Amino acid sequence: MVPRDRLLALLGTALPLIQAPMAGAQGAALAAAVCEAGALGSVPGATHTPDSLRSELLSLQALTRRPWNVNFFCHTPPVIDPLAEAAWRTTLAPFHAEAGIDISAVAPGAGRQPFSAAFADALEALAPRVVSFHFGLPDAALVARIKRWGGVVLSSATTVEEGRWLQQHGADAVIAQGLEAGGHRGHFLSDDLSRQMGLMALLPQLVAALEVPVVAAGGVADAAGVRAALALGAAGVQVGTAFLCCPEATTSAVHRAALQSPEAGHTALTTAFTGRPARGIVNRAMRELGCMPATAPAFPTATAAMAPLRTHWEAQGRGDFSPLWAGQNARGCRVMPAADVVRSLAEGFTDGP
Repeated sequence: MVPRDRLLALLGTALPLIQAPMAGAQGAALAAAVCEAGALGSVPGATHTPDSLRSELLSLQALTRRPWNVNFFCHTPPVIDPLAEAAWRTTLAPFHAEAGIDISAVAPGAGRQPFSAAFADALEALAPRVVSFHFGLPDAALVARIKRWGGVVLSSATTVEEGRWLQQHGADAVIAQGLEAGGHRGHFLSDDLSRQMGLMALLPQLVAALEVPVVAAGGVADAAGVRAALALGAAGVQVGTAFLCCPEATTSAVHRAALQSPEAGHTALTTAFTGRPARGIVNRAMRELGCMPATAPAFPTATAAMAPLRTHWEAQGRGDFSPLWAGQNARGCRVMPAADVVRSLAEGFTDGP
């Protein structure tokens, strides 16, 4: 069976196309629209509790009977370090003062939870066709539990070494996340960003090294990008940024405006918003703090002290302190229904390998 057919058999979809899960910019509505168009819609789980996720997924099931994906992080939650938190708040103090924010009233916190037995409990009765992960995989018992209900397991690799690790630990397919991709880097074996490659370099190396299907992610925004990925051996593609301006997305007004502006052509990796490298449109926070501020605490604890600044400036119609996640190729991000985005990308599969 050729890689594309193997991937389609795993996903249960008409197209080997996955809508990337995008926390904070989507919910069930976008995922359902993508599913109904023949691709695999995804729901991000990391910002949910088990109960709220179950409610979201029940909403999804009411909108589509087609296969769907739910995505989780696999990070180890850090113990909050009071000294690191104090240093971060000191760094942000001038910005809090400018906005009139009393940061002492904001408790430190994480805000993103890794996959756990409690999430598996919430999922099992719903038996999602696909469960995908970022930052590796959960422990073997949880992977086995997903497979017992018939679930397919996917995860992201930013290096060949990570791809091999994922295959060895139970991934049914591997997502090759190129450096161009928007949002958080999926790295988990090394924090050294110099080890990560652009998609066109990473993809063929993963295809050569792995037996499982490889999905291309990063900079794929149109049919031409799909064809390029297929030519390098991808079994399918995962696309995120191109869906951010769809009416079904919950992307904020300031984020949508940034995506439609010339500024969308300038993105960078930054730890300023969460403590972990993620690609977004360069804004005031990234320029004035630096993209990789030395005092940013461990992921995801940087978020707590940044969140009030985001709220303050977004209320004034500005994205100065918002995480404006986007990939390096935002030209495919147009205001159109998700089904039309799927159809435009599907043209790339018609004459590919």
